[in-house]
Amino acid sequence: MAHFVILGAGECGARAAFALREKGFDGEITLVGAEPLHPYERPPLSKAGSDASDPKFIVAAEKYAENRIRLLTGLEATDFDPASKTVTFSNGTALRYDKLLLATGAAARSFPGAPQGSPHIRALRTHDDAAALREAMKAGRHIAIIGGGFIGLELAATARLLAAKVTVIEGLERVLKRGVPEEIAHLLTERHHAEGVDIRCGVSIEALTAEGGKARIRLSSGEVIEADLALVGIGARPNVEIAQRAGLTIENGIAVDSYLRTSAPDVFAAGDCCSFPLPIYGDRRVRLESWRNAQEQGTLAAANMLGRDEAVSSVPWFWSDQYDMTLQIAGLAEGAVLHLRRDLGPDAFILFHLGADGRLIAASGIGPGNAVARDIRLAEMLIAARAQPDPSALTAADVKLKSLLAA
Repeated sequence: MAHFVILGAGECGARAAFALREKGFDGEITLVGAEPLHPYERPPLSKAGSDASDPKFIVAAEKYAENRIRLLTGLEATDFDPASKTVTFSNGTALRYDKLLLATGAAARSFPGAPQGSPHIRALRTHDDAAALREAMKAGRHIAIIGGGFIGLELAATARLLAAKVTVIEGLERVLKRGVPEEIAHLLTERHHAEGVDIRCGVSIEALTAEGGKARIRLSSGEVIEADLALVGIGARPNVEIAQRAGLTIENGIAVDSYLRTSAPDVFAAGDCCSFPLPIYGDRRVRLESWRNAQEQGTLAAANMLGRDEAVSSVPWFWSDQYDMTLQIAGLAEGAVLHLRRDLGPDAFILFHLGADGRLIAASGIGPGNAVARDIRLAEMLIAARAQPDPSALTAADVKLKSLLAA
């Protein structure tokens, strides 16, 4: 009987395991996770209103046994040998596989030179991290957030809603520099200011230490910021170590082809840990850290482990919730030469990003609640269709995007 092993029990790995059963695989499935918990959703970890003490499990625990999925938690894979098709683990055990999926995810980047293991300096990647952060986010406490990306700003919003004092320190000239238009970043910055967040951009940090029960951040100006907790949110790095040791090709993550196949026979990779070519962007190789990409690639990897040869075709999509505002982005705006705005109502608008050939390559929207969700979804479909819509129609509020899709 064939045995498929999945390393990484996050969103991608769990979805792949169940997708294998849904697609008719009747062999053995072993899903291995380094964390002690059953697979859980990670987006709620940084969101306001989520209960950090109670993880949101992807599926109920009993579903694994019902679907004949052997789930091994609290177990770290240390090596695998593509020649013998064997995975070895930290407890000395080993498993043979017929096909292997690497869904090892990504890890939070640490701040250079910062002390390890201090309760006053943390990152956010796991449920335990989230629980510790929520414990620190109490009224009157001071939270310093290093990094003005999605995670940093979402946690800033959460901390303010819990009445903590918040300082955000960003080394670049503005927040959300990576992939978010300046117009949207400015709107979110103003909202954070209105909520009492102290955002400092273009600031260099010389040292991050923990002294006297506090985190101490020494800036290049000489100023020292003291906080009850410093949250390091300076991005993530793909977990590629086990793939490197096995001799797989690494290129901004584990390099895979359009079918999520690695450079080793019968070894696939999916989710945050891998980079892959995107056909709608000329096969540009990308690595995406997003919840939906992890879901979609888990399902796609399952299909291709079964020999279906289904290529990556989806449009990248991201979202972020901050206070009552939701930011959604479809596509990749790098290379856009024309940026057009469509207003959707109070504090809600979409920016359409067109390439040199007039093709819609991305759309970025922001507004309260779900104000932009429908139009971003339609824009995503236009991007997938490689549409070249009339620019004047994109900006005209009385022209429905659905009509452009039909055309």
